[in-house]
Amino acid sequence: MSGDNKIWIFDTTLRDGEQALRASLSQKQKIQLAHAIARLEVDVMEVGFPVSSPGDFDSVQRIAREVKGPIICGLARAVSADIEACGEALKDAERRRIHTFIATSPLHLQYKLRKTLQQATEQAVAAIKLASRYTDDIEFSCEDAGRTPIDDLCRIIEQAIKAGATTINIPDTVGYTIPNEFAAIICALRNKVPNIDKARLSVHCHNDLGLAVANSISAIQAGARQIECTVNGIGERAGNCSLEEVAMIINTRKDVLAPLYTDIKTTEIYRSSHLVSQICNMPIQPNKAIVGENAFAHSSGIHQDGVLKAQNTYEIMAPEQVGIRQNELNLTSRSGRHVIQHRLAELGYTDADYDLEAVYKSFVALADQKGRVFDYDLEALVFFENMQEQNDYYSLDFLSSSTHTGHIASATVGLRCGDQLFTEAATGNGPVEAAFSAIARISKLQIKMVDFNLQAKGSGEDALGQVDIIAEHEGRRFHGAGLATDIVRSSVLAYVHVLNMIQRAQTIDAHKHAQKHTREHASEHTPDKNTVKIAAGEQQ
Repeated sequence: MSGDNKIWIFDTTLRDGEQALRASLSQKQKIQLAHAIARLEVDVMEVGFPVSSPGDFDSVQRIAREVKGPIICGLARAVSADIEACGEALKDAERRRIHTFIATSPLHLQYKLRKTLQQATEQAVAAIKLASRYTDDIEFSCEDAGRTPIDDLCRIIEQAIKAGATTINIPDTVGYTIPNEFAAIICALRNKVPNIDKARLSVHCHNDLGLAVANSISAIQAGARQIECTVNGIGERAGNCSLEEVAMIINTRKDVLAPLYTDIKTTEIYRSSHLVSQICNMPIQPNKAIVGENAFAHSSGIHQDGVLKAQNTYEIMAPEQVGIRQNELNLTSRSGRHVIQHRLAELGYTDADYDLEAVYKSFVALADQKGRVFDYDLEALVFFENMQEQNDYYSLDFLSSSTHTGHIASATVGLRCGDQLFTEAATGNGPVEAAFSAIARISKLQIKMVDFNLQAKGSGEDALGQVDIIAEHEGRRFHGAGLATDIVRSSVLAYVHVLNMIQRAQTIDAHKHAQKHTREHASEHTPDKNTVKIAAGEQQ
């Protein structure tokens, strides 16, 4: 398998990336991201750790049923319960993979697992054999491979392939290695493991020293044929290898890396990147390669002059290659639905990505406020329309706030809770604090604000303001986002979004508690097997 020229792209945004977020994603958000990542035409999409929670199991199961194209993968420790949960969650997938792992470095074996390498090998082999009952596509990872002696790696990998592993992953779990070291590991495995040709070599690099992308590129030059990565490089600690960076390096540097290639649809990169940033509440730094707002900006007069004369003087990629469109259409309240639909189609959205009536209603309201609506406004409206759930319990009915220099600010809020409208007024150091206090009185929920972030969507004084907040309730963290031309209103909408996330979590918890009670009640009244046999015998 290692002789192939195709580099498989294994996206783990929804697993490794998601577990590093400050607040968990809702199932709807995970589905939305899964569809966006699938449009990138990744080869494998690792979408969760099914055994970790009922919520994660349900999300993996739903993605497996609904998302077509990539192989859908679930993560499992080399433990029976994990493998079984993975197999069950993935059973409806068009194509599925179970990814199991165990630590192999002396450090991890001694202090974390308290096992010998032989014991870890036996556990890995048993897990791989169990996984083969559910699928013939099995990936095995040697956790902390970057700090594992090469002979130990060779020993466990040989046994893993014999047991049925079809992909062998070499993770630089703590981002410790440098490119020539990591390439040497790949070369050694290809030369020393006798059955290595029966599996695809994969790499999973972390960015603790800023070398995740460099290590991944060195690895494919040495013979690895799968890169595990995330959109925007999100992930544990300093993050993972960045999908958009490795894809564009391979695409741009054909002179060095040919005949290697990926199947990534690069024109989907920019949109996927910004959707991940929005939903995960992880802003993209302006100087981020490929997708940062400065990536194709030129400030120097010399650079500007050069680009005008010949684009490739200072641009090694065209913005259009990654899906950045240069033209912006100014829309007004007089623009009809078909114009909005046409423009969104030009921006890469399909009819299934949004509810036209809902977006158009928001568009008209925004156009009345701003006069002109731009592409970035439309995309923001689509994003926020998708964040709304049909069964939201809380909704903002009206908001009035006032503030004067030297005086305490005040706010009056009308909040719908189900079918009822409640009104409260409060004061505060500013109008946002006053509005939050009024909402807290209505909801009667104890909420601690952990983080508040405001950013402009677009440019100019009439730009939309997006507020993202992280709030804590009963030990759990929730992310809320709001969008409006008025900062106070966008802040209140973010707070209401948090209330709905809390209410939805409480509903799910109550449902699970009721299910558990029903199962326990049923088991109390279910006769044991011997009683059933006796009863059956009496009937005969």
